Amino acid sequence: MEVMSTIPGTGLGEMIRTWRERLPPSAAGLPTARRRRAAGLRREELADLAGISVDYIVRLEQGRATTPSASVVASLARALQLSTAERDHLHRLAHMAPPADGTISDHLPPGVQRVLARLGDVAVAVFAADWQLVWWNRGWAALLGDPSALPPRLRNFARDRFPVEAGPAHLALWPMAEARGDTTDAAVVSDLRRATGRFAQDRRLAALIRDLNAGNRRFAELWVTGKVAAHHEDHKTIDHPSVGPVTVDCDVLTDGDSELKIVVMTAVPGSEDETKLRLTAITGPPATAHN
Repeated sequence: MEVMSTIPGTGLGEMIRTWRERLPPSAAGLPTARRRRAAGLRREELADLAGISVDYIVRLEQGRATTPSASVVASLARALQLSTAERDHLHRLAHMAPPADGTISDHLPPGVQRVLARLGDVAVAVFAADWQLVWWNRGWAALLGDPSALPPRLRNFARDRFPVEAGPAHLALWPMAEARGDTTDAAVVSDLRRATGRFAQDRRLAALIRDLNAGNRRFAELWVTGKVAAHHEDHKTIDHPSVGPVTVDCDVLTDGDSELKIVVMTAVPGSEDETKLRLTAITGPPATAHN
């Protein structure tokens, strides 16, 4: 059973329920029904947003589960749109240390989440400072393929870009061509070097760079140049299995101290590509990936 706090209403399960009940569906990008008893999220909605089972949400709120994993805590913090202080409090209630200063955060602040919710079906994803994919919407999954079946470790753009083992890319399930592939390679490596200055103590970042330096010749060649820069934009043509080739602009926006990378895929207004992009959003992710 959940360890009881000396102050009523402050335990892990009680706080999860409190945060769930205060978050309106509209803030999470969910439709609001006219007849709705609860003003906040239902357990089923929180479970869907966090990517965990409804049963586990119930067990957490009832105090029958008291030691969620770090990945579950991070997912709940994002789904509940907790502030940084609230995220840290959730970690402590789950008997784990909050993320330390100087380490990469996968947390999406409420302001970022509000912006993402208002983008609708625009294909958008959020990556952490080490290019670890931490969030994506339905439009992104429809355009590039749904990465949810992948183990979290493989949801990393740098690992896709510079594979250490033979095999197809994981994050983009369909064939993709780029206008400036060499430039993008150099930009990603330079951006990772920039991250080492901001997050010098981060073990995940250090492990990523060790793996890529040892296992990918192209990465190692670019790494020794010592360039420091950020990756901002690109142009890609995706060979989508349902609508055919779609050419998109890929813009990268960076959020504040956490160095989150908001990647947005859009097409030229009024173009055939824009029509195709809208079709992918309407039809949703194809059932089968074609590599």
